Amino acid sequence: MDVRELVGQARLGRPRAVARLISLVENAVENAVNVTGPDGGDRAASAAASRALREAMAELATGTARPYTARVIGLTGSPGVGKSTSTGMLIRAFRRRGSRVGVLAVDPSSPFTGGALLGDRVRMQDHATDPEVFIRSMSSRGHLGGLAWATPQALRVLEAAGCDVILVETVGVGQAEVEIARLADTTVVILAPGMGDGVQAAKAGILEVADVLVVNKADRDGVQTTVRELRNMTGLVETPWRPPIVTTVASKGEGADDLLAALDKHQAYLEESGEARRRRLARARDEIEAIALAQLRSRFAVLHAGRLDALAERLLGAETDPYAAADDLIAALG
Repeated sequence: MDVRELVGQARLGRPRAVARLISLVENAVENAVNVTGPDGGDRAASAAASRALREAMAELATGTARPYTARVIGLTGSPGVGKSTSTGMLIRAFRRRGSRVGVLAVDPSSPFTGGALLGDRVRMQDHATDPEVFIRSMSSRGHLGGLAWATPQALRVLEAAGCDVILVETVGVGQAEVEIARLADTTVVILAPGMGDGVQAAKAGILEVADVLVVNKADRDGVQTTVRELRNMTGLVETPWRPPIVTTVASKGEGADDLLAALDKHQAYLEESGEARRRRLARARDEIEAIALAQLRSRFAVLHAGRLDALAERLLGAETDPYAAADDLIAALG
């Protein structure tokens, strides 16, 4: 099946075609950002991958009447707070509305083997046979920020496949991995009781990107303390949108209606304030910039690997400084 036929099948919502297209995108993007050197095989593989990726993106762009219109909801938080279980709960909630749902679940890669368990989908097996739900696990492949390199392009595939809502679950993240906020229309930060005190809650970072705060595992002790600390933290700054705090027990489906109501309220705010268009414009800008930087990185690796090594030797020999060396390398691109 060639790329054009693959895109056509994906537009019809055929799960196998959607899966193969996302695999094509993942592998092509991986080749584009990880060119290893001027070796002929590397160049050939990179060129072939780039052609396939460009053809796929062109087909998707021309066939999608309104790109960036699927509702993208990001779910993030520390390991063990129940992101995958919460994602499963949201799938059920949106399916009750009749929405077609896509899920991108990003799992961490081993820094030693490069492999990933891709176990997030294990907690979503209840939806595996639903033809209106597409769940795809993705390896982060060393990309920082909680997502994978290919996540933006995978979103395009799911949107073309007719998904009304796309849930993006990040890897288990810390305080600084906030890339999901630049990709999603609504960012849900999930916490659990007993994972820190008031000082921890007040630290800058991931909590600041939340559009909706969820305290999951609310059947545990300490939930009211966590809610109170979060409420104090969100009250410190006056903003047009103050994140609501929702308590859930995702494993039992408790709090699903409250969470859905909070998501709907934020979606209404985005549309009424014009923030939805601003965020989607920023997402398109980021996607273009990331592709341009990947292409520049590829050119550096393929064309100037030897020059870069020579400049590194000069730097070690105190013959130049890093800024002058970088200027030299950039000038060579012209």
